[in-house]
Amino acid sequence: MLRDTSLVVEVSDGSSTSPHLRYASETDEGGRGIFLVSQLAERWGTRFTTTGKIVWAEQPAPSVPVAPALASMT
Repeated sequence: MLRDTSLVVEVSDGSSTSPHLRYASETDEGGRGIFLVSQLAERWGTRFTTTGKIVWAEQPAPSVPVAPALASMT
């Protein structure tokens, strides 16, 4: 997980199969992951590596208030 002005989460696996968006039915046991990511993330994508792939998702990072003691130091 990386945090700057946005929050980026990356998940890797050894498969070279590209994930695709699908609409799972109520009886399907899988196939909802990328659909959920696409609904919750601002952006998402796939990066292929020599050992498989990395699926990443990004959304704006929430602002973190500065503690009063730290604010007086600036």
